[in-house]
Formats: sequence, structure tokens, C-alpha cells
Amino acid sequence: MRYRIGEDVQNLGEPVVDGLVPFSAVLGLLMGIGFVVAGMRAKQIWLTFWGAGLVISSILYLGADILGFV
Repeated sequence: MRYRIGEDVQNLGEPVVDGLVPFSAVLGLLMGIGFVVAGMRAKQIWLTFWGAGLVISSILYLGADILGFV
């Protein structure tokens, strides 16, 4: 990240809030379900596979977050 000359780097603000990553995982879960449904309806194996991978990874992350591993 580049800073402007004379800019105080202590006053940049909060970089990332704590709920942003779990929100992204929930959004990924919903999008993955949509990709699986769309892939099955359009008979596109790659889209179904991609969506299933997104669903699995989102569930694994959310489970690890709930159990306190993350």
C-alpha cells in the first residue's frame, strides 16, 4: 500500500471488520448453491463441480469458525 507524502498512517481507519470473512463465506455458500442448481439445469458439469467445491469450502470454513478453529 502506498501512502501520500505527509499522510499520517495511524489515521487510516479500521482495515477489516471481524464479520467480513464469515459474511463472505455465507455469501459463497449461497452462490455455490445457485451455481450447483444452474449447472444441473444447464447440464454443465464444470459449473456444478465449481459450485459444489464452493459449497463444501464454505461449510468447512463456517464449521471451523463456529468451533473456534479460525
